[in-house]
Amino acid sequence: MKKVKIYITLRESVLDPQGQAVKNSLHNMSYEDVQDVRIGKYIELEMKDSEDLTKRIEELCEKLLANTVIENYRYEIEEGVAQ
Repeated sequence: MKKVKIYITLRESVLDPQGQAVKNSLHNMSYEDVQDVRIGKYIELEMKDSEDLTKRIEELCEKLLANTVIENYRYEIEEGVAQ
């Protein structure tokens, strides 16, 4: 088994109203040193090991997990997840 960690973030050109709201709240709490906030998603999958594992992960991301029009994704694969 492999553990797959997927990070999904908005593209730089896309406005992030949720991130802006968090930044404003932090400034209201006197955390003025925070310059920008971007909100994203983090997903963990446990998958069976296979030769085409990276292809399968990319299919999952592009077909369901990420909206590739406005989001970027990256992933990491960890070896040997204990059962």
